[in-house]
Amino acid sequence: MLRIALGGISHESNTFNPIHTGLEDFEIIRGENLLKLKVSKFLLDAGVDIIPTIYARALPSGMIKYDAYIRMRDELIGGLREARKVDGVCLILHGAMEIEKIGDGESDLVEAVREAVGEDPIISASLDLHGNISPRLLENADILTAYRTAPHIDIEETRIRAARLLIESLRNKLKPRSVMVKPPVLLPGELVVTDVEPALSLYSQLRKIDGMEGILSSSILVGMAWADSPDASASIIVTASNDRYEDKALYEACRLAEDYWRLREEFHYEVDVGSIEETIEMAESLSETPIFISDSGDNVTAGAAGDLAIFVEHLLSRRVKGAVVGGIIDPIAVKYCRDAGVGSNVRIEIGGRLDNVNGYPVEVRGKVMKLTERGAILRSNGVDILLTSRRMAWMSLESFEAFGVNPRDYRIVVVKLGYLTPDFRRIAAKSIMALSPGFTNQILNQLEYRKVKRPLYPLDKEFLWKPPCRES
Repeated sequence: MLRIALGGISHESNTFNPIHTGLEDFEIIRGENLLKLKVSKFLLDAGVDIIPTIYARALPSGMIKYDAYIRMRDELIGGLREARKVDGVCLILHGAMEIEKIGDGESDLVEAVREAVGEDPIISASLDLHGNISPRLLENADILTAYRTAPHIDIEETRIRAARLLIESLRNKLKPRSVMVKPPVLLPGELVVTDVEPALSLYSQLRKIDGMEGILSSSILVGMAWADSPDASASIIVTASNDRYEDKALYEACRLAEDYWRLREEFHYEVDVGSIEETIEMAESLSETPIFISDSGDNVTAGAAGDLAIFVEHLLSRRVKGAVVGGIIDPIAVKYCRDAGVGSNVRIEIGGRLDNVNGYPVEVRGKVMKLTERGAILRSNGVDILLTSRRMAWMSLESFEAFGVNPRDYRIVVVKLGYLTPDFRRIAAKSIMALSPGFTNQILNQLEYRKVKRPLYPLDKEFLWKPPCRES
């Protein structure tokens, strides 16, 4: 019976967010609980003996504190060493994990995994398509395969694909080799939605490549735009079944990279965009409801702080009625509302405490409408403001339901996202995106990059590039 170790550390790190991520921010799944994951069920159904280590995950945020990472890494590696001999390792990673003092987290982790298990076991890893991949990672991981959808609806499918390819390689005695080509393009994920052209046609090529003789998997990674890292850019990764097909894999990677580069100026937003004022004006002009507006600069799901109240300020100044803002993290404001009690009229400052680079506290006069386990609802002149006592991602209807709120009851729904998640897409009459300030500013030229490799589009535009196997 094959013995496969399972684990990983997954985090999307936003280096522009100065608030570092600690151990307390992670959910760590250990031992028997790791066997409840869908990928574990797949491995068990395939007749594999799983060696569980740990799987740690946290909401996207600032880079991980050094000591926190070391503790998680050491626990994972300790589990591998206790297992002694394994045939393979199946890892759940992201691809844009940045560690204080270290930098590229995935490469450091997989190097440690390789040292622990030796040269013979095959290491297979699943990745987010917003990963910034280093050549160092390919030196130790044999199989790398990434999500193919944004918004991500194939997370479990990708993890299972990584596990399936690992099992097939072990049982067929393959020696997989992954190659990578990195076109010098770094785009916000909102410009590369995979069911919209030109990304739709690009990603549709992957299944065809996967079906080629000698090719196990192919991936297009857009990169994480809000990580100032030397490896921040798009990546094309193709995994061959052995070194005999490595040149073929490189050829296909170069071809995809060339297409990606050629199309760099054609990627576009799938929705109408504008300034905060312009998007509110657009929403007010429409009769359908609800209209969702993404506060893209303060997108928690890409590592922003989530406490900018600039949108609230604009809604109130325009005297907008029937709007809800979900949500603003401010435990101080939540406590103030709790102390005041439901029905109380209050005058408080909200937001701008975590991200005081792009914003500031905004004074609001309103009425405490409800107190919940997660926070408070403050109503001010027809705008309901959902205040939270902890940082959270607004990705589903459940986020609103936890406050007893139904977004369908409002004309305008403001969420701290970039592109809408499938849950919100199903109910939105229209989606609009505000190019707002914050640690996930869509206008990359307004951010201060110091570590990325230049030239890099769109920070630089007047330069030529060809993939390595197309150079003359």
